[in-house]
Amino acid sequence: MTSAHDTEIVDVAVIGAGVVGSAIARALAGYQLEVALIESRCDVGDGTSKANTAILHTGFDAKPGTLESQLVSRGYHLLKAYADETGIPYEPTGALLVAWDEEQLAALPGLQEKAAQNGYAETEIVGPDEVYRQVPTLGPGALGGLTVPGESIICTWTTNLALATDAVRRGTRLMRSHRVESVTVGSDETVLRTNRGDVRARWVVNAAGLGSDVIDAQFGHDRFHLHPRRGELLVFDKQTRPMVDKIVLPVPSKLGKGVLVSPTIYGNVMLGPTAEDMTNRSDTSTTEDGYEFLREKGERIMPQLLREEVTATYAGLRAASDAPDYTVEVDAAQRYAVAGGIRSTGLTSGMAIAEHLLGLLEKAGLELHEREDLPDAPQMPNIGEAYLRPYADSDRIAADPAYGTVVCFCERVTKGEIRDAMNSTIPPCDLDGLRRRTRAMNGRCQGFYCGANVTEMLQDGERKAHR
Repeated sequence: MTSAHDTEIVDVAVIGAGVVGSAIARALAGYQLEVALIESRCDVGDGTSKANTAILHTGFDAKPGTLESQLVSRGYHLLKAYADETGIPYEPTGALLVAWDEEQLAALPGLQEKAAQNGYAETEIVGPDEVYRQVPTLGPGALGGLTVPGESIICTWTTNLALATDAVRRGTRLMRSHRVESVTVGSDETVLRTNRGDVRARWVVNAAGLGSDVIDAQFGHDRFHLHPRRGELLVFDKQTRPMVDKIVLPVPSKLGKGVLVSPTIYGNVMLGPTAEDMTNRSDTSTTEDGYEFLREKGERIMPQLLREEVTATYAGLRAASDAPDYTVEVDAAQRYAVAGGIRSTGLTSGMAIAEHLLGLLEKAGLELHEREDLPDAPQMPNIGEAYLRPYADSDRIAADPAYGTVVCFCERVTKGEIRDAMNSTIPPCDLDGLRRRTRAMNGRCQGFYCGANVTEMLQDGERKAHR
């Protein structure tokens, strides 16, 4: 990481190291450009990108003809290929939309037609017998459903980290804990004033998530406005995983997409999210009302699940925009681009947003000359249950016994994995960052047993890094 106090000018500064910003920085670093990736928090992917339903979407239900529809569809294929290349864990579980009343049942043909307009033709309308054959644990009263076999679950944490790691290995300067406070646009360069000094750049890309409208306003624009929408989720014990082998989706209504039940890449089952419009852009607290709302919905969808143990609750903030579509535009006169109002679909569409934006930047005058010396894509550690984990890999343990020393027993995280995270290209800055890289302290005891040991290993790694 490079200090923001350097006097040299970078070609492009990307604000925001979530999925979208990291994807953009990675794409830019594939060309002969000096790129800086600026993040206000101490870690990448620590904002809206870290807490969502973690679904790799086909884009079947996006509004046809929108930029979001186009980019989610394209991003689905790009991210799937990238996950195969880098080892990002994902599982092609498929999904089933369930109709619980006549109005929802009547909406299924329209949803199937929408999917076809979005280029996805693999859906099928099924009756109640097939619904219960696919998901026997559903509550009574389902009238029919729509299958979406291409939907998958994916690790959002590893996705973000892989893109950012790739960007850094390609030469991007990652500036963590740099909050952009003001902007001064000059004739040849823009000065971004941060809490840790100035960053000078010829071009600026705004991918600041929930803060992207604030940055956009500093460039003189007033084209979209964001507010946080809090989504709370319940995570159930791993013993519930056999109940749910695919994503169970509600039929969307005018009030939103509703509450889903989904397996997670880590072997749990998730119920949620809520959708509460907020004014505080940092309030990710969970609430009693949210908990009760989800339990009420869960009793209808899958009452058997509600008899099991909830091991964690968490909340994430989504960027709700007053614009009807993504805002991905370039202001050539100011050498400025924005990727704002990106909803939770940004996990899937992030790489496609980057691809699309680079095309716009080139048309606006940014010279793009491909590099011929790109490093190989990073190989990410597997923290998903569908693949071989280090604790169960006898060959790996034989080569390095640290992978046979379990530190977090709930999630079976080993000493070798924590050591690797601390020595990685982008090491964690705190326990939450270590949790996202390894799953340590993410199990049913929530760190009660392993917390002291994990904390000591984090602190020891930080001490070694500063020697």
